[in-house]
Amino acid sequence: MTTLQDCRALDAQDPLRALRDQFSIPEGVIYLDGNSLGVLPKTAMARVAEVVTQEWGHGLIRSWNSAGWFELPQRLGDKIARLIGAAPGEVVATDSTSVNLYKVLSAALHIAAQDAPQRKVMVSERSNFPTDLYIAQALCAERGLRLQLVEPDEVAAALTPEVAVLMLTHVNYRTGAMHDMAAVTAAAHAAGALTVWDLAHSAGAVPVELNASNADFSIGCGYKYLNGGPGAPAFVWVNPRHAERFWQPLAGWWGHAAPFQFTPDYRPAPGIARYLCGTQPMLSLAALECGLDTVLAAEPLGGMVALRAKSLALTDLFIELTEQRCAGYGLGLATPRAHAQRGSQVCLTRTHPQDPEGDSGAYAIVQALIARGVIGDFRAGDPSTGPGRRGALDILRFGLTPLYLGFEDVWHAVEHLRQVLETGEWQRAEFNQKMAVT
Repeated sequence: MTTLQDCRALDAQDPLRALRDQFSIPEGVIYLDGNSLGVLPKTAMARVAEVVTQEWGHGLIRSWNSAGWFELPQRLGDKIARLIGAAPGEVVATDSTSVNLYKVLSAALHIAAQDAPQRKVMVSERSNFPTDLYIAQALCAERGLRLQLVEPDEVAAALTPEVAVLMLTHVNYRTGAMHDMAAVTAAAHAAGALTVWDLAHSAGAVPVELNASNADFSIGCGYKYLNGGPGAPAFVWVNPRHAERFWQPLAGWWGHAAPFQFTPDYRPAPGIARYLCGTQPMLSLAALECGLDTVLAAEPLGGMVALRAKSLALTDLFIELTEQRCAGYGLGLATPRAHAQRGSQVCLTRTHPQDPEGDSGAYAIVQALIARGVIGDFRAGDPSTGPGRRGALDILRFGLTPLYLGFEDVWHAVEHLRQVLETGEWQRAEFNQKMAVT
């Protein structure tokens, strides 16, 4: 069994350990929710204050030129490109993940309708993130398509000649299961379908190779592993072969070829710039850049390859210690054990040992851990998936971000989990009161 001393030795040997110093982490907190909201970079407070007091306060409107505000979406896009296997000039940081998904799904469906109008199906996973499914549902209803939801192991079989677009999240938000992007994209293309990849739980967490995988469209989140702050701008990537085939549907003035000519007719900007829409939020982009720089700080130390190696070691340790120290309390593993199929999180299912058909207690267990300073989150099961199916089970979700987590953190987190289960602490009334955000 791995001991606390073993974990301390691993931390002492960790070449990435100094990266933790980039972050402001509250004393006594073990933060295992970076897959939902990343930790505050120390530089962000001063940078946002600088934008407020100097660039806005003194520069005023001149800062669109003098402070480089106007070019910021593309400049940040180039930084993101280094993390997702894209080239300079192929990514912009803009809007929200949901808005960007609407843009690229619309573009993909438009292109599919031009090339193969007989294709009337969009395929996605039943357990995909709900906003992805809602937007897909709305677009399918609007355009007369059918949205077909399948289980992960049914994706390949679902790629029939009727399919126009395959929309997947690279790393599943509930389970941490990761698709083989290159293989799935190749299968979709062989079937004549376009691919749209959501990288919300991938960018900054696992190596991604959009160009090498020959993907078609992709979007992702700025506030999870990229540490851009709550509600940070998202990003959008379009394969250059598609970028100029369609006006994305939110044809705003920032996506115009010459926005300051103020012409009444829309003329789309070349390439990825047409996926911009309205005026960009400079304070949020400034904070996002600080977050991006914390991830890019790993480049001299091996970059995403080194971060991935540590992530796998951390998640391996979390799984090992949980199974050793928390056996007999109804916990199961939702996250794949195989490294090639795992993102940077560990998701546990729970069935109440005394009442398998009753409340799992998963929400209350997470709340008890949070009260102890071990911050993860809870995701409710979906009974509509059918009794006994993994999607119906409640999830205790723990994101392990290698930039600021160590092996000793993992040991202590599992020890807190053991104590919460062993003492029944989670059964206290205050931990069973559901809050708006779980």
